[in-house]
Amino acid sequence: MEYHFVKYQGTGNDFIMLDGRGKNFSFSSDQIKKICDRKFGIGADGLIILLDHEELDFEMDYYNADGSKSFCGNGSRCAQAFARDLGMIKSASEFLAIDGKHEGAIEGELFATRMGDVGTDRIEKIGDDWFIHTGSPHYIRFVGEVDQIDVFAEGRKIRNLEEYKEEGTNVNFVQILENGIKVRTYERGVEDETLSCGTGVTAAALAYVLKKHLSANEVFVETKGGNLSIRLNHRAENSFDSIWLVGPAMRVFDGIFNL
Repeated sequence: MEYHFVKYQGTGNDFIMLDGRGKNFSFSSDQIKKICDRKFGIGADGLIILLDHEELDFEMDYYNADGSKSFCGNGSRCAQAFARDLGMIKSASEFLAIDGKHEGAIEGELFATRMGDVGTDRIEKIGDDWFIHTGSPHYIRFVGEVDQIDVFAEGRKIRNLEEYKEEGTNVNFVQILENGIKVRTYERGVEDETLSCGTGVTAAALAYVLKKHLSANEVFVETKGGNLSIRLNHRAENSFDSIWLVGPAMRVFDGIFNL
């Protein structure tokens, strides 16, 4: 069977997009691994199937490159770009993901996703490090020079600690800059460093606000794949709402693959 796909990227996080409306797409984990393989497949950090939804504008069915499922922040921004190109939305949208309903907004060339609220039950201080769940779990470590870190080796080590091994965790290394933070991420599911991670930069921004006791309502984030911003409302008792992940998303190319 032949499948028409479109490739999108959001600050270097790249995704294979399929229009699943009116279709019954079903892929095994092995098939998703092959499709996302950068040597023998198309190559991507994940696969997204866009579906109709009875009440919302669309549903985002997201798969990591290893076939597992999770929420993906940058993927959700790229899904909005795909939905717009398909004529499903214009600017504001509401869509469903694995962790629940999200709002979307298109601001010129920027695509924004409202992330889930993060309460105290989703934040854990571990020595000088943090563990924050922003739709996906993230272990956050602040470092002096993030470019001096072996992200693959150090991230893999933390990801495979006994307490995280079964479910897995993403690992973010964060450097504090003069006007924000710089983040590098080891992603579970990809099992390698990615150029950007939306839920990861969100978690890193929240940890930065908590660490520095800031009252900021926007944090600028630099990644290897480009720049993002996190808009947020820091509530009392170290919890957050109105969290928006904002950044570019671009169509790269389209094509056909056969399984």
